[in-house]
Amino acid sequence: MPHSIKTLGFDADDTLWHNERFFQLTETRFTELLSDHAEGDHLRQRLLAAERRNVGHYGYGIKGFTLSMIETAIEVTGGNVPGHVIGEILEAGRAMLSHPVEPLPHVEATLKVVSTEFQLVLITKGDLFDQERKVAESGLANYFKAVEVVSEKDDATYARIFSRHGAGADKAMMIGNSMKSDILPALSAGAHGVHVPYEITWAMEKADAPSSTERFHRLAHLGELTDLLAQIG
Repeated sequence: MPHSIKTLGFDADDTLWHNERFFQLTETRFTELLSDHAEGDHLRQRLLAAERRNVGHYGYGIKGFTLSMIETAIEVTGGNVPGHVIGEILEAGRAMLSHPVEPLPHVEATLKVVSTEFQLVLITKGDLFDQERKVAESGLANYFKAVEVVSEKDDATYARIFSRHGAGADKAMMIGNSMKSDILPALSAGAHGVHVPYEITWAMEKADAPSSTERFHRLAHLGELTDLLAQIG
């Protein structure tokens, strides 16, 4: 029997490969560099506030994160941040941009199966060059019919993408780790939303799960996706 779902959208970072853990490690290094000027928790709060202010200017990703670290360092030192600290922050950002891509468990095996029956689209936020690098280095690119790097994920974004690469949002499913960016707007657009939690969630991606909807699903890991698709039919 033909499936009611025609298109599967996949988030990239922390859905297909590790990502947030490297931000957390860099953030810890950042607090160590500025430990003479503020406590770690205070620095994290100031950095998050800078990220919230700057996302509309720099977008999502490592470059915006690096600029927000520099801005926070200038703020907490009253403009007296040592040059070597700025240099170490920049080096940390460059290291993140060249970090090897490590796919999560079950990812490739699942993509190999579902790509034979569905049209797969990778839908991700972040810096274009960095996201393209990670897609290429992941070894997963051939499973996707299209890669969409977007500035924001909202219901209009999903409606547009699923119309372009399929039969519309009502015939699509979005799979990702972020309730805020991957699940809630996809549901609002009319698609199924499949939440696959990651071990760490960035504060700006946290949101409550929908109270009730037949199109919301939660999986422990991506290896459970094929069973879910069989149940939905």
